[in-house]
Amino acid sequence: MIKYFLAGLATVAGLAHAAPPVQQFFESAHYKDAKLSPSGRYLALRVGSNDTRDSVLVFDTESLKVVGGGRLADYDVGTIRWVNDNRLLYTVADSTVATGDTRFAPGLYAMSRDGKEIRQLAEHRQSGSGTGTHIKSRLEPWNTFLMDEEGAQDSDTVYVERPIWTKLAGFEIEHTELVKLNTATGQGVTLSHPGNAQGWMLDHKGEPTILISTKDGKETIHFRNANGEWRDIVTQAAYGSDMEAISPIGFYDDKHLLVKTRMKGDKAALYLMDLASGKLDPNPLVAMADFDFTGSMVYSKKRLVGLHYLADARSSAWFDPALKAAQAEVDKQLGGMINIITPPTQPETDWLLVVSYSDRQPRFYSVYNSKTHELKGLGSARPDIKSSEMGRQDFVKYRARDGLEVPAWLTLPAKEGKKLPMVVLVHGGPYVRGNEWGWDAESQFLASRGYAVLEPEFRGSTGYGMKLFDAGLKQWGLKMQDDIADSVKWAVEKGIADPGRICIMGGSYGGYATLMGLVNDPSLYRCGIAYAAVTDIPLQYSSGMAVLSDLPSDYKAYGVPLLVGDLEKDAAQFIATSPLQQAARIKRPLLLAHGTDDRRVAYPHYTKLRSALKDAKADAEFVEYIGEGHGWSTLKTRLDFWGRVEKFLDKHIGTGAKTE
Repeated sequence: MIKYFLAGLATVAGLAHAAPPVQQFFESAHYKDAKLSPSGRYLALRVGSNDTRDSVLVFDTESLKVVGGGRLADYDVGTIRWVNDNRLLYTVADSTVATGDTRFAPGLYAMSRDGKEIRQLAEHRQSGSGTGTHIKSRLEPWNTFLMDEEGAQDSDTVYVERPIWTKLAGFEIEHTELVKLNTATGQGVTLSHPGNAQGWMLDHKGEPTILISTKDGKETIHFRNANGEWRDIVTQAAYGSDMEAISPIGFYDDKHLLVKTRMKGDKAALYLMDLASGKLDPNPLVAMADFDFTGSMVYSKKRLVGLHYLADARSSAWFDPALKAAQAEVDKQLGGMINIITPPTQPETDWLLVVSYSDRQPRFYSVYNSKTHELKGLGSARPDIKSSEMGRQDFVKYRARDGLEVPAWLTLPAKEGKKLPMVVLVHGGPYVRGNEWGWDAESQFLASRGYAVLEPEFRGSTGYGMKLFDAGLKQWGLKMQDDIADSVKWAVEKGIADPGRICIMGGSYGGYATLMGLVNDPSLYRCGIAYAAVTDIPLQYSSGMAVLSDLPSDYKAYGVPLLVGDLEKDAAQFIATSPLQQAARIKRPLLLAHGTDDRRVAYPHYTKLRSALKDAKADAEFVEYIGEGHGWSTLKTRLDFWGRVEKFLDKHIGTGAKTE
């Protein structure tokens, strides 16, 4: 199978006459997730298609024969997790309905490896969900969710989180409990703890050892010792740019915590903290010149064997010599690919999980034998995608008008060329990292239609150092917007983009930036596409919306004034940088889309701007998706939206565009 996969990566001359269908980019992935059993003897793979519900298949890693699994008639299998070598957990979802039509929580189910014994552990919002499971005891309440960490995987118990919502109207989480749940009996015990718990972390042995609580804009990190006693490690600002703030990442051993901090430098690095003294090792364990450390620990045999981290692309650092050698051999066999290997937590075999990808190739799953060096392919997330038809992605940098160096991602069509029509794709957040090197459905779809795609990591973006982040504080519609405009000018100067055929596009904050781009820089952009867009900053403070915002009140009270601005002190700035207030200045063609059940950027953002644009007789197309939330959850919506995008771009900057 792996030979067939590699043959598919070979570059062929030229593109096919017809661009790949939109469905290939935005349909649900066929192979969605893979998890090795604790021993490595079995592998659980979540699979699905457009015609079938997502299910879980269990393979024997030696023979790759299916030895178990499960499927539900009315739901998709969601997240999968091994409890031990004989038992799995999974959640459920429904990919056929929009967010607003969802009337159930993910629930939680346990099953035997062969799929014959199924127990429902946590209920949905509505009883009688029709999953056909056999309830043998009382169920945990619907607000019971899996943790990010795998856990010990050596008994029938797991730790699950239980967010507790406020009794006030809205969707705000008041605090989060941690429950030790027996997956065989269905009985759960809530863990006692200090403070207003918001987040939990398990140690290398799978035990809850770190708790993060928040109060009045401050967060406290608590540590639980072997006797079950909690003590505070540090209290620090929950928002802003505290250079000495720390974030717990994992455990090095029983005596040392791994934390991310800047140590008064620009880039966050990974340090060892002595849990007894609270002191940090002066030398970082992992530090990068261009990126903040972002990553996760890899544990096996209840010890730290390595870590996965993100630079421009994902990579791994191995402390275990055998895993380091395995990485080198896999990289040799799959040259030109990013290959992320994961060992079992309690290995009894030599099999490792391998997830491979590149900028032109979606994820492909394999297993690798570290003893025999045999690599066996399982399948691709998107088998219909031909890498030869995909564009090349590069990490670039440019200078903003004030001299600040700004990173960006540039994807060119497979045929490349000069002075191409270009889409500036603005990420949401905005205080997040926008992208990373690898296959991306949105940018590759646009590139497959002949567009260069530029994705600036404008000031305020995270992951590239405190200087870039700090420069974006309270700069919505101002210097953040200038950075986006300056990326366009850079692309024009480099001969990449045709200055007369550039469109700006984005969702959420990216939608806001799209609208403000048309307001501030109409000479740069021929058109704009905004979806789920913030159209007026004060609306994000308001609770009197058609659908209540899910932004927590602590963030509104302490985070938003610092990051975005103060409702009273910055009122004049908010008016000047409000697409809603400045709607009459939008003269370029616009495609505006929104979901009626959006809880992050509520529906009135769309309806108010739509009315203002109609009053201004703007050249705008409007589309609303009934039941959709902050993003498009159903294939039907995704195909409709991106089909509209394709036609809109072709009309204004593509082959069908009229030049000015």
